[in-house]
Parts: sequence; structure tokens; C-alpha cells
Amino acid sequence: MDIFAIPPLTLLLDAAYSALLSLSGVLDPVASSASAALAVMLVTIGVRAALIPVGISQARAEQLRARLAPRLRALQQRHGKDRERLQRETMALYRDEQTSPLAGCLPLIVQAAVVGVLYTLFLRPEIAGHPNALLAHDLLGAPLGDSLIAAVGSGLNGQTAAVWAVVLVVIVVVADVTRRVFRPQVPADGPLAAPGMLGVMNTMHYLTAVFAVFVPLAAALYLVVTVTWTLGQRWALRRRYPLPDA
Repeated sequence: MDIFAIPPLTLLLDAAYSALLSLSGVLDPVASSASAALAVMLVTIGVRAALIPVGISQARAEQLRARLAPRLRALQQRHGKDRERLQRETMALYRDEQTSPLAGCLPLIVQAAVVGVLYTLFLRPEIAGHPNALLAHDLLGAPLGDSLIAAVGSGLNGQTAAVWAVVLVVIVVVADVTRRVFRPQVPADGPLAAPGMLGVMNTMHYLTAVFAVFVPLAAALYLVVTVTWTLGQRWALRRRYPLPDA
């Protein structure tokens, strides 16, 4: 089922598309053929900046979960065989901390909804029944509407190869920095302590680069801005809301 076929969502998507297309027109005298690509990146930055409060809420929730993790593990060890007692003690712990196990979930849902609409603009060949004109533009000769797979299939030229090389290198470098800077705190016991799990978690950082190969260049540019912004925001928020030592 296409949720954007629902009339209110169709209108929302069409309004966002019209705004993005207007921004591309404004940028045209400055960026020429790259105006649509620049509009994609600027809109992505604008949306990410607007979602900073959501990031702050998530950082606070992550800090709280890390702080409560040892006490929750102690409760599981003490009352693991009595599920009802464990649930009561767990909820009492959250009440004492004046929080909820679902802290940070609502902002995450809001962020997913906003980002979902934005990402759809760069992915769909049609918006509200008319062609997506944004995907007819290019960036330095690389069509915004073609994925790397499609470009290879139709004959990859030097300009398109260079643009995609930069896109993928940026995503991989950001993923590697993220993996090194934000190493997960793995408890001594539990499913995450199983052999090989840390390797699997590290590998997941690079999935965005794999995914980028299969989406239009416009969507890949969105991913470049998103992963770069996310790294910077996480670094700043981690300094503001540091996690306790494992």
C-alpha cells in the first residue's frame, strides 16, 4: 500500500515538492544545472537543523538508559524468575527517576515521519500524479534520477563515475569515523556479548553506502548530508550529555 496515495499525505508531499522546486528555481542563477542538487542538500540541512530538539531528546534518553542499565541488570538477576515482580520493580525504578521506558520514542517517531516525507521527494519518479522534475536535473553531468546501478547499466561516463565516487567515499569515511568514535558499550553478558556480535554491529555502519548504490543520486545526496550532519550532531550532544563509563 502506498501511504502517500492517502489525500492528506499526497497534499503534504506535493506541497513539499513545490517548495523544493521553487528553491531550485531561486538557486538556478547561482548554481545553474546543479541548482536542484544544491536545493536537495540545503533542504536536508534545514530539516536536520529543525530536528535538533529531537536529537537532544534522544541524547538525554540514551544517557538515562546508560545510567540505569546496571540497576536494570541487577533487577533482572534478582527477580528474573518472577516476571511480575521484575516488571513492578522496573516500573518503580523509572518512577523514581521520573522517566519512562519509552523516553525518546515519540521524538524518534516524529523525526522518522519528517525524514520519510523528505526522503520520498528524492526517490519517487512521480509526485502527486505528475513527474518529479527534480530528478530530471543533474550534478556535474550525473543525472539526479539515476542510481549508480542504473548508470553502470546504461554506460558509466567519467563525470558520473567521479560524482558517485565522491558520494560513496564521503559516506564510507563518515561511517568509519562514526564506528571509531561511538563504539557501543557492550555488557559482559547478554546477547551483545556473543562472539561476532560486535563485528556485526560495526559492519552495519557501512550499510548506508551499500544502500546508496541502489537509490537515485538525489536520494544519495540526501544520505551524504544526513550521515555527515548526524555525526557532527552526535559528537556535540555526546559532549553535552556524556554516557557513564561502562
